[in-house]
Amino acid sequence: MPPARHRHVLPAPTSPLDEALRRVGDRWTLLVVEALLAGPQRFGALETAIDGLAPNILSKRLKALEAEGVITAAPYSQRPYRVAYALTASGAELAGALRLLAQWGGDRSAGGVGVRHDTCGTAVEARWWCPTCARTIDDDEAPELDYV
Repeated sequence: MPPARHRHVLPAPTSPLDEALRRVGDRWTLLVVEALLAGPQRFGALETAIDGLAPNILSKRLKALEAEGVITAAPYSQRPYRVAYALTASGAELAGALRLLAQWGGDRSAGGVGVRHDTCGTAVEARWWCPTCARTIDDDEAPELDYV
């Protein structure tokens, strides 16, 4: 008789960041989302676009992202059944977070090349913006990762 498997139950999220990381917080998931920012992709195209990602892991990530409402799978062939994956509106909202992570990673890479403006090539800077005050928020008044 095989040993009983115990399912690990996570405690409730402790913050909005914890909630986000539970939904999309691993390397492969974020790379799948990045690949889909360009538009709908088929499984094979995603497999080719994300170097080092095994097909079984890609399949698991796609199923999880669909269950979270981050992507949709639209059939383009019934026999054999094939789908194209695309970001939902919620998934597309991750673009800003991915840009911030890319900027942070680029600043720390060997070449120190972060995100650049397509038009002029200048490194872009992320800023907090308050729509009510219609102004940029300085670092000394930026929100902490402490949520109300």
